Amino acid sequence: MPNSFDFLTDLPLEQKIGQLLFIGLPGAELNAEAQDLIRHVLPGGVIIFGRNVAAPRQLRDLLDSVREIMPVEPLTGIDQEGGLVDRLRKICTPMPAARTIRQHGDLAGARSLGRITGETLRVLGFNMTFAPVMSIMTEDRDLLSNGLYSRSFGRSPGEVLGYTTVYMRGLHRTGCLSCCKHFPGIGSGEVDSHEEMPIIHLSHDDLIAQDLAPYIELFQREDNSVRAVMISHGGFPNVDLRRGVAGGRLIPASINEHIVTTLLREELGYQGLVVTDDLEMGAIAKHYEIEDTVLRAINAGEDMLLICARPDMIRRGREALLKAAQDGSLSEERINSSLKRIAAYKNLVQPPLPFDTEHLRSLSHETIELNRKLNYTYGGKI
Repeated sequence: MPNSFDFLTDLPLEQKIGQLLFIGLPGAELNAEAQDLIRHVLPGGVIIFGRNVAAPRQLRDLLDSVREIMPVEPLTGIDQEGGLVDRLRKICTPMPAARTIRQHGDLAGARSLGRITGETLRVLGFNMTFAPVMSIMTEDRDLLSNGLYSRSFGRSPGEVLGYTTVYMRGLHRTGCLSCCKHFPGIGSGEVDSHEEMPIIHLSHDDLIAQDLAPYIELFQREDNSVRAVMISHGGFPNVDLRRGVAGGRLIPASINEHIVTTLLREELGYQGLVVTDDLEMGAIAKHYEIEDTVLRAINAGEDMLLICARPDMIRRGREALLKAAQDGSLSEERINSSLKRIAAYKNLVQPPLPFDTEHLRSLSHETIELNRKLNYTYGGKI
């Protein structure tokens, strides 16, 4: 059984603040710059991107080295969806897109993708992936330039629910954790949140009936399969109560109390881990300084904040949170409420599988067979 992380609320203040951060690393090696960043921030999690991946053994060594210098076991995550968002394609056979699996009506394929993903990640040293994408991509939404075209399992709430459920079962049985995204649904947004804030014009009732329906069903299940949710940077003018205030500005969901706390936690009853999408994405970084963003996110109800690229942004975010905690504007009670949810998620973490090149090779062959079955050929990148 994993060790208990209930002690997180007893950590020194500096380490408590670190647990709220999920950070990216500069490159493929844990050089002096990266080591200094980790030792300074002591983050609750580390996320890996393509820039960090050179070879299987290198990647495992990188993650093992991170763990060795951390006083608290970190979450080690990656966006490993398959299709366009496949951070491991340089070292593993590219995995199929969710859309391809849905087009073939292949629930068994969804389960296989989850299992192959989970086993691969655990051999490489990960304990979670930021997947699945739960956007509903109708035929009309497929025409939008929001980058979600191939990343969804379905055109309807029922399809998304069915394929997501089976995918997560395959993933979770390997001991790898998931994070459902991008709440409350940005499939109808016309732009990619990497660049600008997508505006979602759906009403509260429309969201409940369509984009939120798979979340609601999963939240109500006794198996508690959804333990982490990522909040999008989408703007929801017909849901955001602040829009009724003269001069009010549309606030991204990721830093919006009416989305994170009122809608997700209070109305839908979800009490698990909540993380932001990357706070360096254009949808939010073009409108807020990082010092403002991190405080807004925590005050909105977020538990962990993703800052994925620039070490200076990570440090600035950390210092802003620490200063607010020291001067009392960010209360210890608020920090501890997030630490309890982080601890509950970390208590599910399994140690990595032994590094085994033959195991990885076997998994790559399974991926080749799955791709052949689906007539899937990788042809893009993100």
